[in-house]
Amino acid sequence: MRTNNNVMQIVLILVLLLINSSLALADDLKPPIILVTQEETKVSLTWSPVPNASGYQLFYAPFPFTGPESIKSVDMGSTTSGSIELWDGAAFIVAVKAHNDANSSDFSNIELFILSKAPLLDPDAPPVTGDWYKPPVAITWQWQLKGEVNTNHPAKLYDIDLFNSSPSLINTLKASGKKVICYFSAGSFEDSREDKDKFKAAELGNILVDKPDERWLDIRSHNVAEIMISRLNLALLKGCDGVEPDNMDAYANNSGFDINARDQLAFNKFIANEAHKRGLSVGLKNDMEQTPDLINYFDFSVNEQCHEFHECNMLTGFIANGKPVLNAEYQQSYLDNPVERQALCDSSNGAQFSTLILSKDLDDSRRFSCF
Repeated sequence: MRTNNNVMQIVLILVLLLINSSLALADDLKPPIILVTQEETKVSLTWSPVPNASGYQLFYAPFPFTGPESIKSVDMGSTTSGSIELWDGAAFIVAVKAHNDANSSDFSNIELFILSKAPLLDPDAPPVTGDWYKPPVAITWQWQLKGEVNTNHPAKLYDIDLFNSSPSLINTLKASGKKVICYFSAGSFEDSREDKDKFKAAELGNILVDKPDERWLDIRSHNVAEIMISRLNLALLKGCDGVEPDNMDAYANNSGFDINARDQLAFNKFIANEAHKRGLSVGLKNDMEQTPDLINYFDFSVNEQCHEFHECNMLTGFIANGKPVLNAEYQQSYLDNPVERQALCDSSNGAQFSTLILSKDLDDSRRFSCF
């Protein structure tokens, strides 16, 4: 089941409902902002009060979306919150509108939640099965996380930033026949991200080497897991075909937490399974040492500098299982020295890796593709 299409359908239906509404929009009646939190099978919703509003209407539909007739609404009166106990596996998309006697606001942000009583972090969790995008070996790709995204590269797959990429950009790439992977950091805190205030101080560890604006996260935390679910939901709502969760190897670094290998397996399997539940492809970034334990959970590998550091042999299992290795190299000599560059590309192509030579800033300032 392709869940991305379901989400886009419901967004379009909600927009059409708004356009066709007999209530005129008032400039001073702003849409509320809704926040969804969940704990096992209990879900709580709060939304911002809207000046001049006398009440609120909650709209909801089961997920996956089955058609416009599945959209229901509840008059919430003047309250700006509510909670309900649902069932294991319950999944809904929700939004809120404010209204008064004369007018109605636009819809709030649209949120998706999927409830589960199962342990979130289980190192022995089996892989989820289903239908989602699975990129082929030796696929052409482009990786750009900074600056205005150059949409003109002849690549079948684009890897771009989840937070900084608009649905319009993602739709443009997909309309040209490209698949879109959305990057976010699953294992580190970034002060620039819009959801930064959801993290607790106790969940923030040591600063990452060479990344002074990032700190390791305590990946054992239930709250961190919930934030990552919200990020996966955002990827789904934006129309991403898959995700690249970064910094998936806290156990092998000086994170500031007592995180062991099984903790890391539990977190990485959780990320992969939750992505797949949403119909999203997911790549394994870093954590090459645990590849044998994780290869059945991830659809591709994203790797930096395995040629430079002579580590590519640790990734050949992906190729053997029909899954691509998306490799980026940054060494300047690969660009300056044609002989060295050719040797790199010969080695990469022989292994069926998808290798790019890029700027380490991933800003499209330099790019050479070996394939």
